[in-house]
Order: sequence, then structure tokens, then C-alpha cells
Amino acid sequence: MQVAQAPNSPMNFFRNLKLANKLLVSFVLILLISAVSGLYGLVQMERVNATATDLARQWLPAARNLQDMRYQLQRYRSQTMQHVMAQSSEEMAVYDKSMPKLWDELVQNQQSYAKYVRTDKERALLAEIGEELKAYAVQTAKVVDLSHQLLNDDASEILRGESLKISRGINTRLDALSEINHQATEETNQAGDDLYAAARWWVMALLLGSIVIGVALAVLIARSISRPLQSAVQLAQSVAAGDLSASITVQSRDEVGQLLQALKDMNTSLQRIVGQVRQGTDSIASASSQIASGNQDLSSRTEEQASSLEQTAASMEELTATVQQNAGNAQQANQMASAASQVAVRGGATVAQVVQTMSAINESSRKIVDIIGVIDSIAFQTNILALNAAVEAARAGDQGRGFAVVASEVRTLAQRSAEAAKQIKQLIDDSVSKVQEGSTQVDEAGRTMDEIVMSVRRVTDIMGEISVASHQQTSGIEQVTQAVTQMDQMTQQNAALVEEAAAATDALRSQAAALAETVSFFKLGAQSGLQATPALAPAALKSAPARAAIKAAAPLKAPSPALKRPAMSAGSKPPVLSPAKSAAAPQPQKAATADDGEWESF
Repeated sequence: MQVAQAPNSPMNFFRNLKLANKLLVSFVLILLISAVSGLYGLVQMERVNATATDLARQWLPAARNLQDMRYQLQRYRSQTMQHVMAQSSEEMAVYDKSMPKLWDELVQNQQSYAKYVRTDKERALLAEIGEELKAYAVQTAKVVDLSHQLLNDDASEILRGESLKISRGINTRLDALSEINHQATEETNQAGDDLYAAARWWVMALLLGSIVIGVALAVLIARSISRPLQSAVQLAQSVAAGDLSASITVQSRDEVGQLLQALKDMNTSLQRIVGQVRQGTDSIASASSQIASGNQDLSSRTEEQASSLEQTAASMEELTATVQQNAGNAQQANQMASAASQVAVRGGATVAQVVQTMSAINESSRKIVDIIGVIDSIAFQTNILALNAAVEAARAGDQGRGFAVVASEVRTLAQRSAEAAKQIKQLIDDSVSKVQEGSTQVDEAGRTMDEIVMSVRRVTDIMGEISVASHQQTSGIEQVTQAVTQMDQMTQQNAALVEEAAAATDALRSQAAALAETVSFFKLGAQSGLQATPALAPAALKSAPARAAIKAAAPLKAPSPALKRPAMSAGSKPPVLSPAKSAAAPQPQKAATADDGEWESF
């Protein structure tokens, strides 16, 4: 039977790496991709956070200032009209006290808006508003002065004339600034969406690449371990079935390849040993008829056979040491896999921190939505106040027509402010939704890291099983050594039985036949180069010198000094190579006489 691996492939370099190096390269590559993915996600989240911060600290405060300026200007104009319509000096004094405070707030908001200006157009519009506010203040001072002189018609004419014109100009420029802020808010929001989309696709691509590479490396490593082990199992099963003709091709230099090489050497040694045992049994059978006249020659041959068996036992000792070393290497690979599992767990903790960061960004966006709600509420209250002012103006009759017009304009502006606030709130809600989607994607990344950790733990379990299998092989080879030691002891007993050879010639011949039948269970194959020595004819036995029998037993050679095994006790049992095949081993025939019971254990 032929047991061979697949032909050579371009992956020879990876195949020849040690198992620890294969696992190290694989996990380092996967962790490197995961680290790149995590760093890229952090950078993109920082950019998205910067966009949201710019929106919260630049454009929203600027819009709030413009809204306050518009509101304060309308209130200032409204109180100016109420000053003109006042019926008493006490009522005028109330407005004389409140109007300067309102004007100071308006000027302060104008100055506060200056720190949010970014473009020359905004700067020019703000400067024009400042000039017009100065002109409006001059006109208002004239109106107040005429109101104190009870020249209400002249004051109303100024309010409906130059003062109204300047007020409309200020509102026009405030609208222009609001439009600039709205456009900038839209652009900032779009930039945030673009950053999120790019980050999402890149992170998905990196995760997919990590999964593909991880699966490929897992399959490659599993095949590099499982296929050679299958070959080793087939070889062991063949040996257990008595077929020593199987051959194995070693194509890697890792721990599994070393195991296959050791099994190959073991199979070759067993072929040589079994072939030599066959030759020895045939020689014993052919020389048994000469024992009466050549006891000394038989003694020499028996001693030589005992020496060969001792060398075989020493070879089995070294083979046991080699297998034990392989078991130690497998245990070291198991420890490396455990360390890689701990690194993957730390990667999962990093992804969990990313999830917490996304949650913090989501909470900040919700706070921005609350601020927009406050702006919307202010606009609604302004609308209610304008409506009340219109009602009061209707009650005043003809004297309240101008005030009704102003109240209508205030109401219109409040409605527009509320609509703008709703649009901003809708944009912020959309941003919050997309941040939540990002959090979901990061959660999926965390679960993927958990799956990687579980895969690493499964690899660790597999390495543990490999270590256990190596220890089991060591036990099996020790049993083989015990059997060889027993053979050595039996041969030494044969040397002692040479003194009784004259009386035991027939028993020795029958035991030699039984031994030949037992060894015939093993199939050596044509490549072994060993053939049984044919039994000599009776006529040849009479004429052949006694030394010829010694030369026939000479092919027994010592095994390679690289193989050693510890000696075993005489009471130990023969090895069992495979529990499933133990029933297939033939039982040796019982001796015809009680004097040669030791040959049965052989």
C-alpha cells in the first residue's frame, strides 16, 4: 500500500514552517488587519466628531445670535411704537428704562456674532448691519424725542418712513447671514455624512479581508496538520494489520513532518527487523537437524542473535525519546496558541471601547437636538406674542394700524424662525440616526472579534489533542520495546538450552516452524530486499560444514545508533499498535513440550 502526501506546491515555504511559526504568522496577520481597521475607524470617528463639534460650536451659536438679534430688534421697534402711543409720562418712563437695555443686548449680540464670522461676505454684511444700527438708533432717538414732546404724528411718520426702511434693511441682511449659516450647516452636515459613508465601506472592506485571510490561513494550517496525520494513521493501521510494505513521503519539515519521518524510519526498521527475524527462523529450522553434531556452532549463532536484539532494543529507546520530544514541541505550540487567544481577547476589548465612544457621540448629538427644541420654543412664543400684539393693535383702532403691521411682520419672522429650527432639528435627527447605525456596525465588529477568539480557542484545543496523541504514541512504542526485550531474553534462554539440545532437537524444530508461521503475518513487500533463506536439503546438511550455519545467521545487523529504548521487564506484555487492530494479531502455536514454554511468549 502507498501512503503519500500531495505533490509539491508554491506554498513550500509556509509548509516547512514550524507549527508555532505558522500560528504566529497567521494570528499576527489577522491582528494587524484588525488593528488597521480599528485605527482607521478611530481616525474617521475623530473627524466625524470634529464635524459635529464645528456644527455645535460655530454654526448653531451663530444662528442663535442672528435669531436673538432679529427678535431684539423687533422688540426694540415694538417698544418704540408703544412709547409713541403711551398716554402718560409714567408709561413713557417705563419704555425709556427698558429700551436702552434692549438696545445694549442687541449691540452685544451683534458683537458676539463677530467671533463666528469666517467669510468676507459675512464680515461685510455684519459691518453694514452695524452702520444701519447706528442710523436706526439716530432715528429712534428722534422718535423718542418727538414722543416726549407729544408730537405723535411726526414720530409715527418717522417710524413708518426712514426708521421702517432701515429696519427692513437690517432684517434683509440678517436674512442673508442666516442663509449663509444655513448653507454652511448643510455643507458641514454633508461632510459628516461623507466621512461616515467612507469609514463604513472601508471598515467593512477591512473586516471582510480579515475574515477571508483568516479562513484561508485556518484551512491551510488545518490541511497542513490533518493530511500528514492521516498519512501517519494509515501507516500505523497498516503496521497493525501486519503490512510493512507501506511507504510514506515526507514533504514538510515542521513537527508533523518530523513525526512522519520518525514513523517512516520506524517502518523501515520494522521491515529490516522482521526480515532478519524471518531469516533467523529459517536458519534455525535448517540448522536444527545439525544440533547433535554442532552444538557449539548453534551456541555462537544464538549469542549473535541476542546481540542483535539488544541493539534493536537500544534503537527503540531512542525512537521513544524522539517521540517524547515531538510531544514536548506540540505542548509548546499549544502554549503559543493560548497566548494568541489572549491577544485576540484584548482586541475584542478595544472594539468594546470603540462602541462606548460611538455612544458618547450619539449622546452629544441628542443634546444638540434639545438645543434646537429650545430655539423652536422661543420662535413659537414669539409668534404668540406677535399674535397678542396684533389683537391689541386691533383693539386700538386706527392708532394701532402701524403697530398691527409690525406685529404681523414679527409673527411672520417668528414662523420663519420656527421653520428653520425644524429643518435644523430634522438634519440633526438624521445625523443621530446615522451615528446609531455606526454604533451597530461597531457592535458587529465586536461580535466578529468574539468569533475570532473562539476560533483561537478551538485551535488551542486541537493542539492539546495533538499533544495527547503524541503521549499515546510514546506509550505504544514502549510496548514495542517491551516485546523486543522479551525476544532478547528468550534468545538468551535459548543459549542456556543449547546444553540440552540433544534431548530438545525435535522441540526446537517445532518451535522454529511456529515462529516462522507467526512472522509470516507481516508483509514486507518487494522493496525490503530481504528474502527467506530456503531450508537446506538433508543431503546438503550432511556435507555442509558447521561454519556455514553461522554465516547464514550473520546478516543480523545492529540498528542505527540514533535509536535507543530503555530495557523492559521480563513480565511486560507485547505492544499493541492499535486497539482496533489488536484482534487481528495471530496467536503463536503452543509448544509440543513443556520444556520450551518460553517460546510461546516469543
